Amino acid sequence: MISNIKNIRIHCFDYPRDRVIGDSQITSTNVWIGALQIFDTNGLSGLGFFQSLTAPLPSANVIKSILESTCLDGILGQSPEALIHKISRPRGGNIQHLPYHLDQAIDQALWDLTAKRVNLPLFKLLGGDQGKVKAYGSGVCFHLSDQEVTNFYTSALQHNFSGYKVKVGHSELAWDIKRLQLVSEIIGKDKLLMIDANEAWSPKEAIFKIRAYEKAGLDIFWIEDPILRHDIAGLQEVKAGLKDTYLNAGEYLPLSGKKALVDNNAADILNIHGDFSAALKIGWLCAEKGIPIALGNTPMEMGAHIASALPETVYTEHSMLNWDYIIDKPFAVKDGYILLPDDSGHGLTLSEQAIKELKPSCA
Repeated sequence: MISNIKNIRIHCFDYPRDRVIGDSQITSTNVWIGALQIFDTNGLSGLGFFQSLTAPLPSANVIKSILESTCLDGILGQSPEALIHKISRPRGGNIQHLPYHLDQAIDQALWDLTAKRVNLPLFKLLGGDQGKVKAYGSGVCFHLSDQEVTNFYTSALQHNFSGYKVKVGHSELAWDIKRLQLVSEIIGKDKLLMIDANEAWSPKEAIFKIRAYEKAGLDIFWIEDPILRHDIAGLQEVKAGLKDTYLNAGEYLPLSGKKALVDNNAADILNIHGDFSAALKIGWLCAEKGIPIALGNTPMEMGAHIASALPETVYTEHSMLNWDYIIDKPFAVKDGYILLPDDSGHGLTLSEQAIKELKPSCA
């Protein structure tokens, strides 16, 4: 007998971060993360995550009400295998953007549940055959002091990442240069240095800043999101103006926006995130044109499953965030690689101990 989706469960967590994270635009002091579980009639479950960076999540009851009023009717009673392949027709009033990345949480949970139902690790269900993926260390450290930055990157060296990323975009060029020189000295010249401006600049300013970094003796592997996400012409200008630095873009864009970057040759490396279904689609386009892919931050590094499945992926971001506290067993990191578990599904389970201690709202 076919087992379909029976119900969902929501947990909303709120606890302090182990360090202040942020970029040139935002600051985040707390982990506001939610877990969404989808259960089938046989008792198997899939797990996905949603979050808020700058303000607390509403209660689990409110989140569940949002889902009930928007999409839950289209999920209950269905098979996850059908839902992960379903093509929707967005028109008029049915274009509803779910808050807090709830759409990604649903997608993650459906893929996790589907992989469990066929008893495969998720990366294998997605078509991957590598049980480890290359990662880079990311500090998300714009608001930390020099000493705090020194402590973080010194500690991150234990993972032996081959590259490390630093947030830039300060109003004072000298501040950026000092921060980059500090991290470069810590990681050494044998490691790649990436930077992320989070749309802080104009196209001409971005080119000027990169050239200033180069004059200061800094070798930058890639610059991520230097200008506004939708500025195709501006991104093309930046890309053409860079000499030895790659342009990484697409983090903030939906699938259609990422496709526009590919179609217009407006990025050297395309940045994607934790929506498995969208990643497979954009991965096909990148493979067709030979455009490298970078996996940005995903909850608990579950995007490593996507990285294994997409041959164009060059790096997966690992920010060493303490959101891992709410799961039983984080993915291991060894010699610069994220190791994928051989369990069915994505291999992440909620920690009952964390639920007991943090007492999240549940629905």
